[in-house]
Amino acid sequence: MRRVNTDSKFYKWEVVLLLWVAFFLNQADRQAFNIVLPQIQAHLGASDSTMGLLATLFNVFYAVTVPFAGYFADRLSRSRQIWISTLIFSTATLLTGFSGGIFYFILFRCFGMGVGQGLFGPTYTGIIAEYHDSRTRARAMALHQTSYYVGVIVCGFLAGKVAETLGWHYAFYIFGGAGVLFTVVLALRLRDKPAAVAALPSEAPVTEVQPEASTDDAPAPAHVSLPSAIRAIFRVPTAVCMLVAYCGLIFGLNGYLTWMPKYLQDTFSLSLSSAGFHSMFWTHAAAFVGVLVAGALSDSIANRPRGGRNRLLLQAAGLLLAAPCIVLMGLSGTFVTVCAALAGFGFFRAFFDAGTYAVLYDVIEPRYYSMSSAVLILFGFGIGALAPWILGMIGDTIGLSAGIASLAAVWVVGSIALLLARVLFYDKDAAKMKG
Repeated sequence: MRRVNTDSKFYKWEVVLLLWVAFFLNQADRQAFNIVLPQIQAHLGASDSTMGLLATLFNVFYAVTVPFAGYFADRLSRSRQIWISTLIFSTATLLTGFSGGIFYFILFRCFGMGVGQGLFGPTYTGIIAEYHDSRTRARAMALHQTSYYVGVIVCGFLAGKVAETLGWHYAFYIFGGAGVLFTVVLALRLRDKPAAVAALPSEAPVTEVQPEASTDDAPAPAHVSLPSAIRAIFRVPTAVCMLVAYCGLIFGLNGYLTWMPKYLQDTFSLSLSSAGFHSMFWTHAAAFVGVLVAGALSDSIANRPRGGRNRLLLQAAGLLLAAPCIVLMGLSGTFVTVCAALAGFGFFRAFFDAGTYAVLYDVIEPRYYSMSSAVLILFGFGIGALAPWILGMIGDTIGLSAGIASLAAVWVVGSIALLLARVLFYDKDAAKMKG
């Protein structure tokens, strides 16, 4: 087999491309359930709270799996873990199409998808961080993040159209099958970055050590456990503030992603494909633009003296400006206004997406990269998992409109946490890493 040239100046961007496609499939598989939820709900004869509980269980399995993913990613091969996780969640998506009752949805959709995507979550950021330093890291992660937006937009339309013409089963067959095939490409092309430690005389100091070793011949990384990673984060006030904001972000996104397609279908009498398209397109098309703008701006700011702290300002502003849009998404009775609010919500939330891991890696030791991401996702999705269920119960009582609008308050709290980090903690925490 031909050896992959990881030293090529273009390979670090090929890594982003490979992970882009994998994450596109990851998000398309996840969102397919939300788009065809009305058909599945009718098939099962289930209430809103029951469907919300299914979405919550997926996020619970995802959150519980993430720490194990970080544990293995910091010890073994991140690239291998990426293609294994893609194979697992794609196969689970494929099998979800064969589900006929709640038990099988729990087994394939909640457990299989949750475990497979949980293995993916904290791993891809570590590979990008290996190949991209502070000069290009936020830009690379922002570019990668666009796969999320494209994935849910494409899925929002295609899953709805396929479900309308062939039935909801086929949406899972198509997206799951594509992921299984792409796994082969990942196994052939994606590699960890080899250690940058040259063969030095024994008395020479080691001036540069990459946080991860190559799969085959580099030494294993230092031992990093979940408790030690949690302690590492909670010792750093900036990381704690980021954790609070991230929990709020995921809570809001889980509620929106699960229920907005059904809300639009019920409120404005849209078809399944039209509701799926509009609920995803306006938000994520705007976010696609927003994350590229924010990524370039974030890197530009960070490369100025004491500029890293202003990434937090961008993130805080994004959450705060998105909050009024969330209120309009839930309370406006005009379709055009709702679409405009969805676009504003997407554009401004992208300012958070572009800087999350760039800020976290500024204040966390490199050996904790994957595990710190795992902790972030564990808490974020562990708490955020409750949103679909809570909104489902609200939907059964006073309607989804009020539930969706109430998500704005959570994002305001997250914005305040980030502003506190910028003013009080970031400079000291970043200085410790440089020292």
